[in-house]
Amino acid sequence: MEDFQVFVKPIGASCNLACNYCYYLDKTKLLAESGIHRMTDELLEMYIVQHIQASSAQPIFFSWHGGEPTLAGLDYFRRIVEIQKKHLPHNRYVVNGIQTNGTLLNDEWCRFLKKENFMVGISMDGPERFHAENRFRKDGKSSFDEVLRGYQLLKSYEIPCEILCVVHAQNVRFPLEVYRFFKSMNAEFLTFIPLVERLSPENNQVSDRTVPAKAFGEFLCAIFDEWKTEDIGTLKIQIFEEALRTAFELDHSHCIFKQTCGRVPVVEHNGDFYPCDHFVDSAHLIGNIQDKILCDMLESPQQKAFGQAKLELLPEFCLKCEVLDMCNGACPNDRFIETPDGKPGLNYLCEGYKLFFSHCKPFVEEVARVWKMQQS
Repeated sequence: MEDFQVFVKPIGASCNLACNYCYYLDKTKLLAESGIHRMTDELLEMYIVQHIQASSAQPIFFSWHGGEPTLAGLDYFRRIVEIQKKHLPHNRYVVNGIQTNGTLLNDEWCRFLKKENFMVGISMDGPERFHAENRFRKDGKSSFDEVLRGYQLLKSYEIPCEILCVVHAQNVRFPLEVYRFFKSMNAEFLTFIPLVERLSPENNQVSDRTVPAKAFGEFLCAIFDEWKTEDIGTLKIQIFEEALRTAFELDHSHCIFKQTCGRVPVVEHNGDFYPCDHFVDSAHLIGNIQDKILCDMLESPQQKAFGQAKLELLPEFCLKCEVLDMCNGACPNDRFIETPDGKPGLNYLCEGYKLFFSHCKPFVEEVARVWKMQQS
């Protein structure tokens, strides 16, 4: 089977923070009728067994998301590892990834994460003045100090850690301040996530927090130029890595830049299966792992059609673009504006992506030239 990555939501959308740009908090309403706030042990074991059976990759990779998955508790994650070991074939091994806001981490958590070889993604939007714009505690205070403490704990235990930075209307204007802040923290992996908040499905209006498309491209260009001269080989930045994959004739690893999507579905805490983290709604519910096997839902006509639509609905304007192989129209969730010739389906961030990918293309082409010479 083709590789896949499931975002498992063991506590659904439950979270101890109240970030004002979170698109997942309202999912608690979707599943409120279940009365369940954590995936039961029985359902958890069912999922893990099905995931192992469906995976042909080595290692078998599990992605634990939320909400805030650490709310499930450390004993719950000990149970996860116990179940995985119970059902793991003798010639296979597991790698777990967990996405967290970092506020609940402590020494006991970190000893466990280190011992069991977890990879951790932690969310931080740059220096405090940018982080505090959107990432609040329930009492309305900034979560910055707690997140920084969590990150420093992860580093002290030498746990592989990726920083996920949401780029919004405030921090986008200060690319090098944001980047150098993360460098000062000895970051090794960075992912920049552009904030796009559409106000209504009926129009193309976005919130004031939304990152301007061109500004996002300029943000990436500024950081790329410093990274290329000072940090290449020591700090990995996801979108730069994706651009460089084209130099080595590799398929994209990040779903938003692949030609088709549908290989990063969601399994909610009640077992419901959805095609994508951005499409967790009643219209896109494909099934439940208690009634349908995970493998069958991954290969179902509905899931395949969802993924193929990304390619089939790409506007002609995109098909003629000189950086199509780097972008592929990006995330379908953000394709809500019109092309210059009035056709629907253009990505809101098109101007920014085109600016950045065009900017880095000469470097990528030079890397490709050198690589091909070495191969001959």
